[in-house]
Amino acid sequence: MNRNFIAALLSIAAFSLSAQGLSKEDRQLVKLIQDYQAESIKFLEQTVNINSGTYNVEGIRKVGAIYQKFLDDLGFVTKWVDMPSDMQRAGHLIGEIKGKKGKRILLIGHMDTVFEPESPFQKWEQKDSVASGPGANDMKGGNMVMLYALKALHDAGLLKDRQVIVIMHGDEEAAGRPLNISRRDIIDAAKRSDIALCFETGTGFNYATVARRGSSGWKLEVKGRQAHSSGIFTEGTGAGAIYEASRILNRFYSELQEQYLTYNPGIFMGGTIVNADTTGTEGEVSGKTNIVANSVIVNGDLRFISEEQKARAREKMKAIVAASLPQTTSEIKFDDGYPSMPPTDGNMQLLKKLSQVSLDLGQGEVMPWDPGKRGAGDISFVAHYLDCLDGLGAMGGGAHAPNEFISLNSLDEIETRVAILVHRLTSEKVKVDSKSKQ
Repeated sequence: MNRNFIAALLSIAAFSLSAQGLSKEDRQLVKLIQDYQAESIKFLEQTVNINSGTYNVEGIRKVGAIYQKFLDDLGFVTKWVDMPSDMQRAGHLIGEIKGKKGKRILLIGHMDTVFEPESPFQKWEQKDSVASGPGANDMKGGNMVMLYALKALHDAGLLKDRQVIVIMHGDEEAAGRPLNISRRDIIDAAKRSDIALCFETGTGFNYATVARRGSSGWKLEVKGRQAHSSGIFTEGTGAGAIYEASRILNRFYSELQEQYLTYNPGIFMGGTIVNADTTGTEGEVSGKTNIVANSVIVNGDLRFISEEQKARAREKMKAIVAASLPQTTSEIKFDDGYPSMPPTDGNMQLLKKLSQVSLDLGQGEVMPWDPGKRGAGDISFVAHYLDCLDGLGAMGGGAHAPNEFISLNSLDEIETRVAILVHRLTSEKVKVDSKSKQ
């Protein structure tokens, strides 16, 4: 008997034994997604080959048009939401179907990548079961997982009378400001939903994200008394601006040690003349070794697991800044960015449901990923309103780097897991005290 035939029989037998918990509808989704694999990879290649760097407005809209047609074909009512012209962002794609059965689901993706048109990393390249390309993993691969899971649900007739909202941002990698405008639509969608699922880069096949740290910025400005260097530390000259800034940063390091809390000084400029640009990423500095520096500017970021941790850290930082060395004055200002997605009981319950789907498919238990290993993400803007799960996208690596790649041989398993999870959630009875009613 042919060895390949025997292997196929063994594979079918193994699946049958491991899939005892699958319903007729679940099995139908498994079959449909297997049938779509070649098509879905070609679809992903098409979108990867269109540059959609955050500042490439035209490129993002081209990718968005492909996604929009896909959703239109599935019966979603779609629209493109433009952002104000001075924001210099492409806008967002929103698709929605309405119904009354089960939980109301919000699915989140983004169309932009960190690779702008001038980047040398532009095209899809495939070798066996691995493909590389800008956004192949983060997160055009995740978008494809979401869309083909929806296609399977549609073709199986399992989207009828369900409410599903899809939102794909055009500026996740560098959110447009002000945030209350660029994230207004996703918050509105969350208020009309019960559960949010995000398809950012997968954190490992048997992991998902129940919490993400938030991020905010801080700016430290220090003033000292300019004088001849021979007078430093004297009563009249004092410590100078650079020593004062160093004192502050050292105390941050020594006194703000908490799990999930980080506070990185990304740029430090000090001297007698300091001119920083408005973005805080560039500047000009001059000074001399025989002059006590009178100015320092430090720009950094703050990462936190909850709003309470953020507030507590900021108060400690303010107190440290206020204890100035002689003849110096210091001020610290904070700029809000992405909120946190704290670990909640609701998120953990949602993870258990995903894990059960995985176990029913014979794929193993799904566990929570360490939030300290993830950056901020769009799902954090809605985490206050409903239960959330992230990291449901494709497996791969090298995100944000010119070696970004995606693993193609696990896509059908991931898409199947997502499709069955959405099917089960949209078949559940909704409790009156749903968090989305807040």
